[in-house]
Amino acid sequence: MPRFLLLSLLLLTLLLAGCGESEPVALAAAEPIESGDSCHVCGMLIDEHPGPKGQAFLDKQGSALKFCSTAELFAFLRQPENETRLSHAYVHDVAVTPWSQPANDAFILASEAWYVAGHDQRGSMGHTLASFRERHHAEAFAETHGGELYAFDDIDLDLLARLSRGELGGSEAMGGMAGHGSGHGDDHGTGGGH
Repeated sequence: MPRFLLLSLLLLTLLLAGCGESEPVALAAAEPIESGDSCHVCGMLIDEHPGPKGQAFLDKQGSALKFCSTAELFAFLRQPENETRLSHAYVHDVAVTPWSQPANDAFILASEAWYVAGHDQRGSMGHTLASFRERHHAEAFAETHGGELYAFDDIDLDLLARLSRGELGGSEAMGGMAGHGSGHGDDHGTGGGH
């Protein structure tokens, strides 16, 4: 085969391969929690309760499903019929916003967050997951408030059930960080404070 023809075929193959690639679709941004918004799971008014909140976008849904706590968000996400439909979700980074009234500009992708379960702070439904962008903030929170560190993929229905029963809460978990977090790389830092 002539060299020119071979190069032409190679170039055509590369061009056609590039045609199949699509630009990544931009994720819908987190929506503000507004007065009157109610939790998709329990129906409670979201802004009347402390602690980090959550939002989920399913399939090609245009608007977010909103949740009064991170525990409610995960209880919804970990149901088999919802796991495969998840596009993306958001939680508050409580390292940069007050626990009592988390701000709308403090949402981060839930899949990239670090979580502390079994701490002494309460959310709208009692026991909840404290959520943080940076691992070292989660570690510092656990040192102060107790609890164990988890990555997004570590949180399952069994953990949520134990959390809701108070088996991870308060004094039982003080200082008991398990070092979970295999779902994240080392890019989240390993420092010890805020």
